[in-house]
Amino acid sequence: MKDIFRISGIIVLLLLILAIYSCKKDNPGLPAISTATVTDIGFTTAISGGNITNDGGAPVVSRGVCWNTSGAPTTENENTIDGSGSGSFSSKITQLTPNTLYYLRAYATNRAGTAYGNQISFMTSGTIIDGEGNVYNTIIIGAQTWMKENLKTTKYSDGTAIPLFTGRLEWYYLISPGYCYYDNMVNNLASYGALYNWYALDAANNGNRNVCPAGWHVPTDAEWATLISYLGGDSAAAGKLIETGESHWLSPNTGATNETGFTALPGGGRDYNGAYYDIDRYGHWWSSTEFVEGGAWSWYMGNDTSRVYEQRRFEQDGFSVRCIKNK
Repeated sequence: MKDIFRISGIIVLLLLILAIYSCKKDNPGLPAISTATVTDIGFTTAISGGNITNDGGAPVVSRGVCWNTSGAPTTENENTIDGSGSGSFSSKITQLTPNTLYYLRAYATNRAGTAYGNQISFMTSGTIIDGEGNVYNTIIIGAQTWMKENLKTTKYSDGTAIPLFTGRLEWYYLISPGYCYYDNMVNNLASYGALYNWYALDAANNGNRNVCPAGWHVPTDAEWATLISYLGGDSAAAGKLIETGESHWLSPNTGATNETGFTALPGGGRDYNGAYYDIDRYGHWWSSTEFVEGGAWSWYMGNDTSRVYEQRRFEQDGFSVRCIKNK
């Protein structure tokens, strides 16, 4: 008799499990999905995607990402369709507008409806114009927006001219704002940008004028350090920042991938004594941060290492400038 009751109990339990399964199958829930980080951000394109960790009890028939400029995007807005099924997927986003802030979510649809992942915001790359009318492309790296090119302006953002000093002795005695271009050759200005002494960047020395375009500034030493840290530290960052190939950099251009799009160039430098050095081999960039009166922090990269170096230099030196967007 006990065996009969035991068998009956097992049958009842199986029927209950079957009923629950059937109920779940007939009444599935929404999928569980997360949104992938937005990468490879360009002027009109970007890459994202998602990861569906649970289909909710019914097959996912459609998945992708959706985006808009106001927040909480849905599939009623612009979207991609990236197949079906669970797991991770990649989405290529196109037809974006440059210099625009977007909001994006991954989505997954099954019989129960459409579920959305966490919202991510990103800004497409764009262009900026300096006080002289030069146009620069920009790039987003982590939470920072940088110019993709060395500054080449000969004027402050208010249109005031920055003094040009070509002579070696006049540069040696210079303790006020000034700029030059490598070997005094104009084609170097076009290719590598200008070389500025630190006084040209410092508000106390230039009448509170901004050498960078309006809304941008010369990065602090801490902002440079943030960039380097985001890219894996000083032993790994340079290769991710340096332009590939040997059209500007001399061989071997060690480890250069330029995967960030920063496109660092070897513009060389000008010593405080007026001598030019290191074009095609090293790039030197100012920070806006002094370590002592008469000395400021800068950063440099070379063709023979994937390491980036922080250095202390005299403010009379001439280095390249990369501007960073104000927050």
